[in-house]
Amino acid sequence: MAMVQSLNTKVDLVMDGNSHMGLTDYGKIMVGDKGFEFYDDRNVKNFIQIPWTEVNRVVVSVMFKGRWIPRYGFQTKKNGTFTFSSKDPKKVLRAIRVYVKPEHIVRSLTFFDVIKRAFSGKGRKNDNYLK
Repeated sequence: MAMVQSLNTKVDLVMDGNSHMGLTDYGKIMVGDKGFEFYDDRNVKNFIQIPWTEVNRVVVSVMFKGRWIPRYGFQTKKNGTFTFSSKDPKKVLRAIRVYVKPEHIVRSLTFFDVIKRAFSGKGRKNDNYLK
């Protein structure tokens, strides 16, 4: 069975992690000079490679005032959002920050932010339905 060719020429970090695309897949997360990669432990054909040039922003879910980061995702220019979690997310995000500008790494809205936004009227696409 052929191995998948990595995007990266230099690897900064390898860590156990999960991909949350549909069902949760367990595997290895790799951060390197050319992009972010995920390789499934069970199925070699199941992998995700996101080049840094494709990353629009990194969205981080932060809970308990930054003490816990349950998951983080990549919004790409063409292929939508990919969500991951790992054992030490802060270490992964520090490695990502080397390649993605800090202003492109943002916090996701919390559940309560979404509720507040719904009631305050911010973020509505069309306000004409009130008239």
